[in-house]
Amino acid sequence: MNEQRKDVLGMLAEGQITVEEAERLIAALERAEPPAASPAVRPKGKAKYLRVVMEFLEEDGESGRLNVRVPLQLLRAGVQLAALVPPKALDRANAELSKSGVPIDLTQIKPEQLEALVDHLDETIVEMEMADGHLRVFCE
Repeated sequence: MNEQRKDVLGMLAEGQITVEEAERLIAALERAEPPAASPAVRPKGKAKYLRVVMEFLEEDGESGRLNVRVPLQLLRAGVQLAALVPPKALDRANAELSKSGVPIDLTQIKPEQLEALVDHLDETIVEMEMADGHLRVFCE
């Protein structure tokens, strides 16, 4: 409650003004107040970027920061382009990914699955606190 509103209620409590006068004063104060700032709410499904933000301590004690912002449109385009890659090439890419410890089958990623993933990402925030840093993954 702001100070002006408190003053009006104080005058009403002390009998300096009537209830009707207090109502008129409060209504005038509300008209004069700027609208309350609401947090930025993005409509569902309107995310444009996937963000990965990480703050960490390096081995030498210096602090480091990673801030990646990937346009979701780039992910969509990548999935559509993957459909043009010959199956043999995808098999080789899958083998290399698997050898590197990334168990993803590129032949199974479809555009409609990506849209479902983006919808779920839009509602998800992943945060991880560690002794030597902080990780946050979200859409904006």
